[in-house]
Amino acid sequence: MGGTKYWIWLSEQKGLPTRLKLRLLDSFGSPEDIWYAEEADYLLTEGMTPKLVATLADKSTEGADRILGDCERLGLRLLTMQDADYPVRLRNIFEPPFLLYVRGRLSAIDEEAAIAMVGTRDATPYGLETAESLSCAMAKQGALIVSGAASGIDSAAHRGALRAGAKTVAVLGCGIDVVYPQENRWLYEDIAVSGALVSEYPPGTPAVGAHFPVRNRIISGLCLATVVVEAPERSGALITAHTALEQGRDVFAVPGPINAPQSRGCNRLIADGAAALAMSADDVLWEYEARYPHKLHHGHAELPRTFGYQARQEQAAEKEAAPKKHPSLDLRTAGLTDDQLCILRRLRDGEMQVDDLIEAVELPTRRVLSALTVLQIEGYVAESSGKRFSIQVELIEE
Repeated sequence: MGGTKYWIWLSEQKGLPTRLKLRLLDSFGSPEDIWYAEEADYLLTEGMTPKLVATLADKSTEGADRILGDCERLGLRLLTMQDADYPVRLRNIFEPPFLLYVRGRLSAIDEEAAIAMVGTRDATPYGLETAESLSCAMAKQGALIVSGAASGIDSAAHRGALRAGAKTVAVLGCGIDVVYPQENRWLYEDIAVSGALVSEYPPGTPAVGAHFPVRNRIISGLCLATVVVEAPERSGALITAHTALEQGRDVFAVPGPINAPQSRGCNRLIADGAAALAMSADDVLWEYEARYPHKLHHGHAELPRTFGYQARQEQAAEKEAAPKKHPSLDLRTAGLTDDQLCILRRLRDGEMQVDDLIEAVELPTRRVLSALTVLQIEGYVAESSGKRFSIQVELIEE
């Protein structure tokens, strides 16, 4: 942690533009060497002026020590640009973040078929259904879904990945301990359990409007491609799409009604040739299957033909008409989380009331309820009166 505090000190120099911080790093090699340098040495770096040098005169590390203490208290991990597991994809973008604060398990992003999904906060039912279904389908085929945990399309994208029993990554425009919007409190928890919450802002940083366009470069920078689901003609989602194009990443857009304001940005991206058409998971993932054969598996997962109430009615009718049987579930290939596996194995012994199940598996209540929700959606467990749960599949483990 000794060297980390100097990374925090440099990143928190508000009066110094990011491009000059990067030039100083190139000149001096590390934030610690920058901290120990004399003022005259700073002027040798291109672009530095006496006025900018004055911003580095404060060598106090009290703020950095406080942030380190907050990180330890909150269980956050810090990744600096010089760490081996700092994503190479992100390091190569224009003005990459100096450090990342991480809660949860951030996988080796460079080895993942990571796909960003973004869109408007003011989403329509069509947009929400599409984002969740498309995200779920891509996650089931092995993609890692990355979004911003905002209301609307972002939240639907994360929910879709979680519904698939997959991990997901949320890049925040505030400190990781600041929940924004407030109604996403439990979504934050679910994301942290299965994947990771990531921010370039230290704990306690409020959700300021100016932060979100800046964080968008991280969302697209972590990923192979960005999928825009719904975006008005002027929106943060379009900023992310254009940033992805500047970074040399692929962009896809989901088409919408020609008279829908929320779809005008997507339709324009497609019409201008800036984005490829995305109507299914295969439309997005087929190009990356050969590059990530160990991650992606072809599933021909399609979006529902209908959405909302009609889709739910059709699904209910199909379920009712299906023969009542207990299909087998191979736990080795099902792609379930550890929590879901633990619950299924416990329910194999018989139906259980939810409180007894929580006590038996010795997991936090929220994690049990979250896992049960996913297992119910997939049809692996069923709930009866009195909040009693029973398994609906035959488990195969050998």
